[in-house]
Amino acid sequence: MTHLKKENSYSQYGMATKSIHAGGAPDPVTGSIMPAIHQTSTFVQSAPGEHLGYEYSRSHNPTRTRLEECLAAIESADYALATSSGMSITTLIMHMLPVGSNVICGDDVYGGTNRLFNKVFQNIHHFSFVDTTQLNLVEEIIKSKKPKLFWLETPTNPMLKISDVQKIAALCKAHDCLLCVDNTFMSPYFQRPLTLGADIVMHSITKYINGHSDVVGGCLMTNRKDLYEKLWFLQNATGPSQSPFDSWLVLRGLKTLSVRMERHAQNAQKIAEMLAKHTKIEKVYYPGLPEHPGHEIAKKQMSGFGGMITFVVKGGLTPAKQVLSKVKLFSLAESLGGVESLIEHPAIMTHASVPADQRAKLGISDGLLRISVGIEDVEDLIKDLDNALS
Repeated sequence: MTHLKKENSYSQYGMATKSIHAGGAPDPVTGSIMPAIHQTSTFVQSAPGEHLGYEYSRSHNPTRTRLEECLAAIESADYALATSSGMSITTLIMHMLPVGSNVICGDDVYGGTNRLFNKVFQNIHHFSFVDTTQLNLVEEIIKSKKPKLFWLETPTNPMLKISDVQKIAALCKAHDCLLCVDNTFMSPYFQRPLTLGADIVMHSITKYINGHSDVVGGCLMTNRKDLYEKLWFLQNATGPSQSPFDSWLVLRGLKTLSVRMERHAQNAQKIAEMLAKHTKIEKVYYPGLPEHPGHEIAKKQMSGFGGMITFVVKGGLTPAKQVLSKVKLFSLAESLGGVESLIEHPAIMTHASVPADQRAKLGISDGLLRISVGIEDVEDLIKDLDNALS
């Protein structure tokens, strides 16, 4: 039995209200304002096959159900699944496709996605990569490859390219192709791809959705019952379900999603503007800057520009490493989306598995750094970066 989501009763409310109240009803037994953690592996049945909707926590768990209700509400979806990692979501979607499917993917995506497609599923499906900002190329490859799935990141990781979700969704629908959008960088607060025509939206909830760097998890949302049922079956059969405790932690993190995202974006805008004027910086990539090539599309389909910035330090690897060693408030670490600021070197860290020639083609140079701007006082963050650069 699958726990199909009820009609979204929070659709009339704003994002902050949804993230606090959806899935957050007081405990019906005790009145506890915070939901209980149902830290159990199994559930007692009154007779064989007779139970209260829960049998085994791999399949369903009341705490995870609450999280999925909240995730569906904030992404304007009917159905949601929460899993043990973002990569497990990608894996479930790949297993859902018929063997030998053509899959189109953006050329600039998370290194783990690139690795999964090129080194794990390469003998099961056929993958092609395209610059998703070029609609003529997107249309051409969809027509020629007749794909079952189009995998889109926008903004991309790490180059922060912006693609037109609505136009790509229309091309996919015209050619009977599913569109899945990885919305991790924006969170549902700033972008909701399902409302733009996507069939599936996924997140690494490790990042902004949880927001506190203490959980690894993934989720997907959809309005299609048929896709949800297939994906829930695969989750139950293969086992990458989110644990009750981690589900509870993410529910807690979601309550501050709106205020966190606003602060991330405010800080990032000021830092991007500072870096764009800095004499030690060659190039800054941030969709909130008017000179960003995707700025106008971003304004159309996003309500904010997020907290991710990439920039190129003049001189290449040596000065870039010096910056990494001198920052004090920016921690040198992979991942993103936590309340604390992080900095990393994509070519050596998050995108090391991407072949060097492909990195060079994408612009992932030795001088490229990626920062996840936290919610600290922005004046302190600017001073930290300026000191490291100087």
